[in-house]
Amino acid sequence: SREQPIFTTRAHVFQIDPSTKKNWVPASKQAVTVSYFYDVTRNSYRIISVDGAKVIINSTITPNMTFTKTSQKFGQWADSRANTVFGLGFSSEQQLTKVACSFHSTRNRRRADSKQKQEQILTHLNRNEESGCETPSSTQASSVNGTDDEKASHAGPADTQLKSENDKLKIALTQSAANVKKWEIELQTLRESNARLTTALQESAASVEQWKKQFSICRDENDRLRHKIDELEEQCSEINREKEKNTQLKHRIEELESELREKETELKDLRKQSEIIPQLMSECEYVSEKLEAAERDNQNLEDKVRSLKTDIEESKYRQRHLKVELKNFLEVLDGKIDDLHDFRRGLSKLGTDN
Repeated sequence: SREQPIFTTRAHVFQIDPSTKKNWVPASKQAVTVSYFYDVTRNSYRIISVDGAKVIINSTITPNMTFTKTSQKFGQWADSRANTVFGLGFSSEQQLTKVACSFHSTRNRRRADSKQKQEQILTHLNRNEESGCETPSSTQASSVNGTDDEKASHAGPADTQLKSENDKLKIALTQSAANVKKWEIELQTLRESNARLTTALQESAASVEQWKKQFSICRDENDRLRHKIDELEEQCSEINREKEKNTQLKHRIEELESELREKETELKDLRKQSEIIPQLMSECEYVSEKLEAAERDNQNLEDKVRSLKTDIEESKYRQRHLKVELKNFLEVLDGKIDDLHDFRRGLSKLGTDN
């Protein structure tokens, strides 16, 4: 009831590794709620974050705290009382800016409040000093000009008031001295924290330089890989051209195979025909023998024709009759001879082709 939330956001919470003081250790597995609270009775500000039932941030903001932006989405601050460094990671730069502004405004309020308290203490001390200096003079004047009863009546309440004010001043001085010592301790702690943060910033700067070198190396490697990819793409295009050539060759091979199958079919037909050739040869020999016999018969017939010519001279009647018969016979014989000659030429040509 005494604390009031003044700002709330969500962020990933980290803490510095206590052993190395360099690496960040995640305090939450996911983004959690981070809130600024104002304590009315104590006039103090706190940053609180709870992950389930676990409190992962409980940091009271002091006037000497500083919120540092280490990147566009990450900020950190050192808490001397918790003896650690907290870090917040945001999803956007706007959230980081809002948190940083709230932190700085809260810190400035704490500084203004502490200055106001100091001024009130100094004013109170000055007033007490002024009242302490005026009281002896007034009592001296009363002792000179007044009676002893008047002195007692005037001196009693003044001394009591001075004593009470002096006691109050002593208590305030004691508290201020204790606060000064505490502030000196906090200042020393903040100096140590600033030294650690400076070292961490230097190491982060060295890490940035190393990251830049690694980025340059990665960029060179990326360029080399791009050139390699271009070469591989060229090789792929050549492979595609070779594939097209192989496809064309496959089609040509298929055509040649079909032609080869046709040729094999023709060869089988020729082989079948070659099996008939001996039979044709035998028939050709038989026809040749017949042709020779026919030639012999032709020769005999020619001899007979000559004998008939001699006989024709002997008898005209028989001559006319024989001429008619001979003419008919010669016509038939010439046709047969021509047929036999044509058949012989065909057989000769067939034998030559085979």
